[in-house]
Amino acid sequence: MQKKKLFVVLLILIASVLIAGFVIPKETHPPSDTRIVLEHNQSTYIAPTCFEEADPSNFLEENTLEHAEEINYEPHDTCTVETLQSEEDRLLISVLKDIGLLDTKWDD
Repeated sequence: MQKKKLFVVLLILIASVLIAGFVIPKETHPPSDTRIVLEHNQSTYIAPTCFEEADPSNFLEENTLEHAEEINYEPHDTCTVETLQSEEDRLLISVLKDIGLLDTKWDD
């Protein structure tokens, strides 16, 4: 009888966690290793999808979003801001994206 109660409690707990995972909202941010282009003349960074319209100089470097933020570079333009904007997901989906089981819009 004790095992049956424990099984029911565990089943209810698992169901509650799953339901909460599909109901609770969470922002999914771009990973720190997201590839960007540093524009050193203007101390900005450019998302690769925005590179053509950005009209960059020749003083460029490919790096990560984390590095750009460490050296206090700003987004180059609104295209970069919009491209790297957080996504609003449900908790479970966001966690699956964070651990790499689901693709994000920032994946190459």
